[in-house]
Amino acid sequence: MKKRISIGLFFSLYIAVLLGFSTPAYANLQFTYETIKPENQQGDFEYFNLLMQPGQKQTVQVMLSNRADEEQTIEVGLNGAKTNSNGVLEYGPSAIKNDASLKYDFKDLVKGPKEITLGPKETRPLKLDISMPEASYDGKIVGGIHLKSKPTKKEEEENKKATGVINEYAFVIGMVLSESDTVIKPELQLNSVYAGLSNYRNSIFTNFSNTSADFVNKMTVEIEVTKKGSEAVLYDIKRADMRMAPNSMIDFPLEMNGDQMEAGDYKAHILVTSEGQEWTWNKEFKITNEEADKYNAQDVTLIQERGIDWKLIAMIAGGVFIAFLAIFFIVRTLNKKKKTKKRGKKKRK
Repeated sequence: MKKRISIGLFFSLYIAVLLGFSTPAYANLQFTYETIKPENQQGDFEYFNLLMQPGQKQTVQVMLSNRADEEQTIEVGLNGAKTNSNGVLEYGPSAIKNDASLKYDFKDLVKGPKEITLGPKETRPLKLDISMPEASYDGKIVGGIHLKSKPTKKEEEENKKATGVINEYAFVIGMVLSESDTVIKPELQLNSVYAGLSNYRNSIFTNFSNTSADFVNKMTVEIEVTKKGSEAVLYDIKRADMRMAPNSMIDFPLEMNGDQMEAGDYKAHILVTSEGQEWTWNKEFKITNEEADKYNAQDVTLIQERGIDWKLIAMIAGGVFIAFLAIFFIVRTLNKKKKTKKRGKKKRK
């Protein structure tokens, strides 16, 4: 068997931001991993790249070592590969949905414990069971093994009280499962174009899928948006050097440069290229009044530009002043009536 030691390299960094100064998280609970490469490992890679057979069952191992002087529990997550909005592959936990073209989900084929507890300075194997589909499969099934130190109850309580940045580190080990060297030609499919928010900024999203069971590499996306029936380009973007995971989709954002979103009918011209192949789509889409009002109210750029609403403040101040005058005259009138009654009583006496 081949062995490769990967120590101290963190593939994922998760940061929970609070207010204040930086606080190291679980610095005294460090652990390392060592991937044990089986005979069907293809190539000299850091990740598992396994040549499998239909219906094959196999167990692979990752050696985990606790470098701390106290017990710690390692949380284990198994996740299918996704493509984020930047055209970067994600192998860790993700809110991105599976694409409709995905036939076999990685986490349905690869199973393992949800966590493993290591004693002080202990080394123990994490065993992962792979069960390939019975039917033959051309292409790649891709996912990641996510390893993260679990905080103790005491540490969880301390973190709740802490004011600062809490850094949580995790390892992610990739795994690619295939049954042949058959070259799969990339196939992209346009799903939709719609309005939304990207990083709390007005944007137009283009959602398209890689429906093939292989990676799309060196991908470039070019988009132009016009009003329906017009040739004048309102917004455009070009971004290169992106990738897509097999059988995954991407929500690609085109930010509106701080502009207010306007309701109406629009058209998007989309060009995607990858290693000599290209896909072109023209898609009409609509932004409703409700959508425009909703996203304009949430766009942080527009909120900052609006700043202080002096007109609203003037209206409020005017209303308060009028109410004050009304109360003043009412009280004054009541006081006059009281004085008039008192004078009338004195005269009768």
